[in-house]
Amino acid sequence: MTEDAFPGWRGRNIVGVHKGGKVIIVGNGQISLGQTVIKSNARKVPRLSPATQDMICRFAASTAHAFTLMERLDSKLEASPGQFARANVNLAKDWCTEKYLQKLEAMLIVSDGNDLFVITGAGDVLTPQHDIAAMGSGGNDALAGGRAMMTNGNLTVERIDG
Repeated sequence: MTEDAFPGWRGRNIVGVHKGGKVIIVGNGQISLGQTVIKSNARKVPRLSPATQDMICRFAASTAHAFTLMERLDSKLEASPGQFARANVNLAKDWCTEKYLQKLEAMLIVSDGNDLFVITGAGDVLTPQHDIAAMGSGGNDALAGGRAMMTNGNLTVERIDG
């Protein structure tokens, strides 16, 4: 998505896995421009903490677009305490209907620790198939890694993160 807006920029590799009643969302932390690594330790998994619940969010987008959407999601969570799915749907509605939000190019993987969703600017709020979500320039590789994690019965989310 951002690769079209900024040709040559790559590095948004994200995977979210829901396994054993727990969720993990990880990313590679690398931002590249062509063959040049611009930053190798980017923190791309911000944690939002509205008054009623914790949420983690991972994005494939420019930072400004993603944080605009995450702030909006934070306000939706505060308006609908304990209704994580509803807050995500309300964000998706705003994103595809409000003129200034429509220009934001991004995809989000979000979780409250129980549910895992992918949110798009087209108004989609998706529960990923097989409890694995992946996106970014290395999304296919991340998805393959997530599938391998799910099929290995010995891996817990704690071991995946470690």
